[in-house]
Amino acid sequence: MKKWEHRRTGGWQVAALAAVILLISSGCASSQTATGKKHSIALVTKSTTSAFWHSVKAGAGAAAAEYTLDFTFEGPVKEEDYETQNRMIREAVERGAEALVISAVDYNANAEAVDQAAKKGLQIVVIDSDVNSSGVVSRIGTNDDAAGEMAARALLDGEEEVLHVGIVNYDVNSANGQQREEGFRRVIQESPRVADITTINVISTTEDARIGTEKLLKEHPEINAIVTFNEWTSLGVGWAIRGQGLADATRVVAFDSNVVNVGMLETGEVDALIVQNPYAMGYLGVEAACRLLNGQKVTAVTDTDTVVVTRENMYDEACQRILFTFEE
Repeated sequence: MKKWEHRRTGGWQVAALAAVILLISSGCASSQTATGKKHSIALVTKSTTSAFWHSVKAGAGAAAAEYTLDFTFEGPVKEEDYETQNRMIREAVERGAEALVISAVDYNANAEAVDQAAKKGLQIVVIDSDVNSSGVVSRIGTNDDAAGEMAARALLDGEEEVLHVGIVNYDVNSANGQQREEGFRRVIQESPRVADITTINVISTTEDARIGTEKLLKEHPEINAIVTFNEWTSLGVGWAIRGQGLADATRVVAFDSNVVNVGMLETGEVDALIVQNPYAMGYLGVEAACRLLNGQKVTAVTDTDTVVVTRENMYDEACQRILFTFEE
């Protein structure tokens, strides 16, 4: 699986998400075809239901409005459903989309559909999660390997006790989850405090993550530290910790932000959140597609950055802006 070699675009630790767009954005020239018709862009994501994807859609919509583009936004209900995503890609081609912005469910299983779209002449931009396709022109999103390293350092940033670590990851075929775990493991395994690491993979839903975490803790009651890598699994882990009354006994580092897991950060079920910038992913993904359609150059890889939010800094003004992201 190919790793992204990101060029960082500058931090957003001390700025609102909108300011990041201003820092990164290159702008787009005329957004119409030679006949005066609006350019058409299809955005196909892993899903559409979480706060993360709502923020992606809001960013994409803002770019589409700014550059006068026609754009569609869709994704499967389940984040493992690569077959539905492939169908959506084929339908976008049939509708006459000129560019595809995609967050791939499956690094390999989505590759053929993306390759075929590229062969039909669509410009291909990846956001969030990569796909094994030579047709991709630009990749925009979190440096997942570095985010995994960040999660490991956040997990180690507690009391100096021996750690029995549990990893609750999602689909093994999803590029970003695997890259986050690789980065996490590289750092965590260097610590002499880590006694052992136990990993599970769950379906990317709150309920599956909750059940998986409860089973993990039952089979390995020694676990006193957990890391998990997306919004749904973060919620599931948090509910499991709350249900078993383990907030004080278990250090949890999770990903992404919504009202519920920010509440869990406040009440102690979660100790740190690795917060991404989905609004920027959506905005910059559509903007890059627009630039490509107008013959402009784009950056091959853009890192939209991440920040660690803890109970100690969550009420800082900058962190409040980060935690409560843009939605429609």
